[in-house]
Amino acid sequence: MNDQQRQLNEQMDDRARDIFRRIVESYLNLGEPVGSRSLSKQLPVSLSPASVRNVMSDLEALGLIYAPHISAGRMPTEQGLRFFVDAFMDTGEVTENERMLIEQQLNAEGGGDTERLLTEASTMLSNVSRGAGLVLTSKREGTLKHIEFVQLEPTKALSVLVWDTGDVENRIVDLPAGMTTSQLSEAANFLNHHARGQRLNEARVTLDTQRKKVRGELDTLSADLVERGLAFWAGANDGQPRQLIVRGRSNLLEELHDAEDIARARLLLDDLERKDEIINLLDGAETGSGVRIFIGSENQLFSLSGSSLLVAPYRDSERKVVGAVGVIGPTRLNYARIVPMLDYTAQLISRMIEEK
Repeated sequence: MNDQQRQLNEQMDDRARDIFRRIVESYLNLGEPVGSRSLSKQLPVSLSPASVRNVMSDLEALGLIYAPHISAGRMPTEQGLRFFVDAFMDTGEVTENERMLIEQQLNAEGGGDTERLLTEASTMLSNVSRGAGLVLTSKREGTLKHIEFVQLEPTKALSVLVWDTGDVENRIVDLPAGMTTSQLSEAANFLNHHARGQRLNEARVTLDTQRKKVRGELDTLSADLVERGLAFWAGANDGQPRQLIVRGRSNLLEELHDAEDIARARLLLDDLERKDEIINLLDGAETGSGVRIFIGSENQLFSLSGSSLLVAPYRDSERKVVGAVGVIGPTRLNYARIVPMLDYTAQLISRMIEEK
């Protein structure tokens, strides 16, 4: 338990702990709220529904339970479930039958192929948990086949990377304030055209070379415009991006090529800004947080909300964590049964990888 959970535990007496435990266990078994009248009948010591409601009110004030709607019983909050798992749940041991099931499934189906072993592990976990079994492995970068950016919120995006091997990887990248969906789409199109068949670090070098070329051309052109008095730079000393400010229109009309130079400078500025943004996105995709995701035997990306995720790491022959196996599903998963099975599965995968 952490400090906050210890404080919660200290604020509860034995009666409150018992009622809380029964509310959570009823929810995990039935997925429904439980009322005070039903609880009063379950308690080993006689307690009126009114007294149970008082205890439930205290638990609600602690943020451990809530009423899903008016006149309903109570269900655990996410904080309550976390508290129950950490402070109350007895996970026990993997049964002999469960141990045999896991070993038979992985030994029979995994063979000598590590990736197939992991995929079969996720399928097995899905079957025993009735959730989605998944395997998270460390990033393994090949050459880029396709990239997409999906905006999650104003300053976050999901980069979806498709490698030449057919593997799909997603990573979270930070976005500069104000970046739009259309700009993300434009960046993806640019990268798919210029970076296909390259590793991310190679694509970055390619883009950086293009950026330097554009910057050199812009510097030469803008210096000439400034020298001729047609424009001046502003903003650099104020901590703002530099802007090329064009002077009065009468100057532009003196010679046609002056107007063409100004237009060219503006295009170069826009191009430079786009390349800066694309390189930043590529940097985020290269270093951002994220993992390869497998779901059962389908091996496709998923998106679920309001779910619980249980994860156990597995290790290589050097005892380094190289990935994790897990289960994602509704919050009313059978934690007491799944946790030891998940832990044993991770240990078995580690052992099998070490033996390869």
